[in-house]
Formats: sequence, structure tokens, C-alpha cells
Amino acid sequence: MKIDIEQLSLTYQARKLKEDDIQSIYQLYQGNPLYFQYCPPSASKAMVSEDMHALPEGKTEKDKYFAGFYDQQKLIAVMDLIADYPDMGTVFIGFFMLAEDRQGNGTGSALVNELCTYLKNIGAVRIQLAWVKGNPQAEHFWLKNGFMKVKETASNAADCVILAEKKLNGDGAL
Repeated sequence: MKIDIEQLSLTYQARKLKEDDIQSIYQLYQGNPLYFQYCPPSASKAMVSEDMHALPEGKTEKDKYFAGFYDQQKLIAVMDLIADYPDMGTVFIGFFMLAEDRQGNGTGSALVNELCTYLKNIGAVRIQLAWVKGNPQAEHFWLKNGFMKVKETASNAADCVILAEKKLNGDGAL
């Protein structure tokens, strides 16, 4: 499956993030200390670079979409997508972070809703993601946006994460 990053949002400008964007991504990361409490270490420019290139086993750079969402020239969100992972028709959200000043007003949910609509339109059947068990902000956000817990498992980032998914089918589940 090929994802056109520029089509991920009708509201904001979306584009692939590059090495030149590390400083603005790092600033966005710094505004989210709760995330790094549950998923240490703390934010760094090296971590941003690692996130830009991190891939699950069996996937290549052509499957990865590290997207930035902009309002005017300001980076307001970062999203890491892996196409056809862990299986064909599934898109995995490896990372989603919203600028601190955009949280709590529906911006994140609107972006996720636009993502779901776009992915459904290009033939994706489900979206999967994981959050660190015990992170109340992440759990609340993803459950509110229609993701269902699938199982608890271990990851490189934490001892225990919650794997969740949202089906993009015609049964009213978007």
C-alpha cells in the first residue's frame, strides 16, 4: 500500500519530515513530558533522528511515512506510519504526538479521523498501534478515537504495552 502523505489531512498541510526538520520536531517532543515519563529516555535530537528511521523487522524505508502536520508554518503534529504492517492491509501508527498548545481542543482527534477516512479510501482494512500500559493520556485518547484493546505485550520501549486496533470496514466502525 502506498500512502500519499499530502492527502492525510484536508485541514492541515501534511508532508514528509526530513533531517532539516529535526529541530522543530525536537521542540514539539519537549512539550510532551508525560510521554517521556512512560517511554524514556527524555527527548533529544538523536531520538528524533532514530524515530525518523526506525523500522520494524521485515519493513523498508518505502513502507515508512514519517509525517508532519503544519498549521501555516508551525509544526503541530508528528505521525509515524508503517504501511502493510504487521500484515497486508494494516497500517501501524508507530508514533503520534501533538504540540502541547493543540492538545485538549479536538485537533488530535480530528487528525486521527482524517487519517482513518483517507486510509479507508485507499483500501486499508485496519489501523494498529500500541501505548505504554499505565499512560492515562494515551489510553484515553486512543479509546476515545475508537481503538479497541487487542492484547498486552512487551516492546522495545516498555515492559508492557497495550496493542490496539481500529477496523476500517463498512459496519459503521469507519
